[in-house]
Amino acid sequence: MSRPGSSLNETGVKLNGDPGADLSVFTKALTAAESPETRLLSAFKKDTHARKAYLAGREYYSEEGKTFELRLVRRIKQQLSADPTTRPEYPSSLGLTQFTRRATEVALGKSSRAIVENRAFGVQTPGFTAAVRLGAELLRHWYDVGADWCGPVYLSSPCHDSLAGIFQAAGIPNIREYYYWDDKQRGVCLEKLLQDLEKAPERSVVVLSASAHYPTGADLSQNQWAMITKLVMRRRLFPFLLLPAQALCCGDLERDAWPVQYCASQGMELLCAQSFSHCFGLYGEAVGHLLCVLKQNSLLLSVQRQADKIVRSLWAQPSIGGAQVVATVLSNPAHLVEWKQELKSIVERCMLIREVLRERLRLLGTPGCWDHLTQQGGLYCFTGLNGEQVEFLSKRRHVYLLPVGCLNVSAINGRNLDYIAESIHLAVTTSV
Repeated sequence: MSRPGSSLNETGVKLNGDPGADLSVFTKALTAAESPETRLLSAFKKDTHARKAYLAGREYYSEEGKTFELRLVRRIKQQLSADPTTRPEYPSSLGLTQFTRRATEVALGKSSRAIVENRAFGVQTPGFTAAVRLGAELLRHWYDVGADWCGPVYLSSPCHDSLAGIFQAAGIPNIREYYYWDDKQRGVCLEKLLQDLEKAPERSVVVLSASAHYPTGADLSQNQWAMITKLVMRRRLFPFLLLPAQALCCGDLERDAWPVQYCASQGMELLCAQSFSHCFGLYGEAVGHLLCVLKQNSLLLSVQRQADKIVRSLWAQPSIGGAQVVATVLSNPAHLVEWKQELKSIVERCMLIREVLRERLRLLGTPGCWDHLTQQGGLYCFTGLNGEQVEFLSKRRHVYLLPVGCLNVSAINGRNLDYIAESIHLAVTTSV
């Protein structure tokens, strides 16, 4: 029995359709380039060398080389799963109220004027990337009201590969770069950064890392932030801040969020994308948050409604498991103290690894100055190695870094540190 509008001859070939109708609609789809992380992980898994080391991961690794789960988080998960009053239900499209309230407070500080004056609100998102995407969608909708705005958006050079694509997917094609990392001095070049932002047209969006800049690990000082903020306000630019791993950079919640709090204290409107996946070890939970700080509280309801409309078309509702854990910890003073202590031990271990690696390279007589290893913070370290040296490490020494020379500090431990230091030394001296 055939369906209406379709007929087959005796050989089963369509008589009234396109001769190519049986081809997939995706036949001519363009093949996207494989991400560097995916390519590296695939090569690492195929590598059979006994001393191979994967330093390009995104998670925090313990001294044993395993992804680390905080003891407090494990306990809270067990308590929540055993709670007989918990019932499965859909959350609001904007997320769990308790979570968004605490996430807003941890970024701005409880006594922030923006909170007191009801000019700030947050939206729970399924991860950090989703927070950036929602922010991009909101910016396009806000600016489209008055004119056909399509950018520009300024990203640091370098930055995470996905950022440009996120804004472009939101309908903002005009992506530009501002100077951030200087290879020669192996640090932030403020002079060139300010020069680039000085040239930015009014209403440009400037994406700035509040802490734990990826992939360099090099953050701006408070004095540098003051200079940038003054320029942003004078040039009428819009700040979009990134806070991907609060408390994992300096080991201090307030210190890592200081740039967000400073910008808000200056009366600036801003967006801030936050992630709690790293600092709570909730890698599979995708716990993100978008913070919106407005100039007038009269705008709050309309912006919330716009965010609600966008969210319903993107992911409808976020998952609640990870957000419940975060909200439970941030709402309980005793839990908060314990969580901070665990984070502090993680940060101290990462800094110790940086110091020991720098000392090993010094003792090996590795050419160049390696002080930048300890001047950076967080999980990621911009080594300053070039593409040729990174390739040498993977092909000759079975040590895998991102192509830009970025490595995850926590993946280095007592068993592989000497081998990694020796490998870096050989990569540098062989290419000299």
